[in-house]
Amino acid sequence: MSGRHTHTGNPRTGNEGRHTGEVDLPTPVVDAFASRLRGELIRPDHAAYGPALKLWNGMIDKHPALVARCAGEEDVAAAVDFARDNDLPLAVRGGGHGVAGQALCDGGLVIDLSGMRGVEVDPEKRSAVAQGGCTLGDIDRATQRHGLATPLGVVTGTGAAGLTLSGGMGWLRRKHGLSCDNLLSARVVTADGRIVVADDTRNRDLFWAIRGGGGNFGVVTAFEYRLHPVGPEVFLCFAFHPASHTEEVLRACERYLAERPDDFAPLGILGRVPGDDENFPPGARGKPFVAVLGPYPGDPAEGERLLRPLREITEPFLDLSGTMPYTGVQGIVDEDYPDGDRYYWKSINVPGLDDKLIERLSEHAAAAPSDRSTIDVWYQGGAMARVGEAETAFANRHAPYLIGIEANWEAEADSAANVAWVRDVFADLGSFSAGGLYLNFPGFLEEGEHLVHEGYGGNYERLSEIKATYDPGNLFRLNANIAPKR
Repeated sequence: MSGRHTHTGNPRTGNEGRHTGEVDLPTPVVDAFASRLRGELIRPDHAAYGPALKLWNGMIDKHPALVARCAGEEDVAAAVDFARDNDLPLAVRGGGHGVAGQALCDGGLVIDLSGMRGVEVDPEKRSAVAQGGCTLGDIDRATQRHGLATPLGVVTGTGAAGLTLSGGMGWLRRKHGLSCDNLLSARVVTADGRIVVADDTRNRDLFWAIRGGGGNFGVVTAFEYRLHPVGPEVFLCFAFHPASHTEEVLRACERYLAERPDDFAPLGILGRVPGDDENFPPGARGKPFVAVLGPYPGDPAEGERLLRPLREITEPFLDLSGTMPYTGVQGIVDEDYPDGDRYYWKSINVPGLDDKLIERLSEHAAAAPSDRSTIDVWYQGGAMARVGEAETAFANRHAPYLIGIEANWEAEADSAANVAWVRDVFADLGSFSAGGLYLNFPGFLEEGEHLVHEGYGGNYERLSEIKATYDPGNLFRLNANIAPKR
């Protein structure tokens, strides 16, 4: 999380051995598939092909043979059938915002849901149905018209599908839980091309699995979320302190959460102010900082009063706190994550913030090659920890802290240094961890099976059994993949 409100090679995960951008299928076969779609089938010679390959993370360089831009779930089912019957690698693109670039593949078929972004809100039922291509911003804009919200992430361009399927951590995690905890039902296209509903009474095993098990079980074309009264205005705490006060700031957040209810879910952000950023005082530019960022989702006046101590831990050199629309809070760091820049993120759970760990976090943050990179302390607990470890597929929910390691940079020439920094920090923090990580911050999944088992924890075996039921051929494998139980 950049925490600033300012305006190693190419990963090719998903290459199944086919020539990039080519498919060995007769033209009539492909033409017949195209004729089945209400949407558009984009081929490499199509004018829309290049734009269709652009993802949020500029590190990703993959070239599928075909992109099916779906107009509805029948298109999705047709695309699943086509990929399965023709033994094509299959990727699914929701918002295209995943750091690992799983939304594309080489030499295969991409199911592109970006044209499916409808949101229907039922304010009486306090629920919303969002299509699989929706971004967080799409959902927030629709629900906030009614003063309602569901827990989502913290950057509005993020796709709701990928976020939710792997858990979904955002500003409401301590008050209302994770995105997947607020999923009421889902419409899913399974590997055999069926369209099914999964909820507490129908396909219950599938419903359990998609709440944290990622995209392993099918293509979710619609999510029904539970909504909560939030906004339309909230109070945001966003205070920057000198890095010399890092321990003091992180400990103050700990004390606050021990004494107060679960309304506030802060991030502690360790970074370095860009030397040319005129939004900061001249004396702070180029210097390390620690920031506290998070909204109080209740009454703004109460939030201003309750969060004042976190703004006054020391004398902040910049305080952007204030009352603002909830949609503004959701987009407060959007400008720090522009489309096409380069990103490489990993994460690790830790059981506590001892003095040695805080010292190491500070050292690592100060040494980042890019002054846009940060190390983030996600304070967990509250509602997300009151759900049992086996109630949903999302694992490691009782870890009190998640450390996010974010490298964010622009130039391709700087990629190797930034990736190496993240990997070095991740390796160093392993000695402080009791296990577990967040699969929405997975690097490029390069650790393979070890990373997958860390992410799914004790739920892996049951997920493997459900995978064997719904996707025995492992069609949906270009993800944090769960092997079907044999």
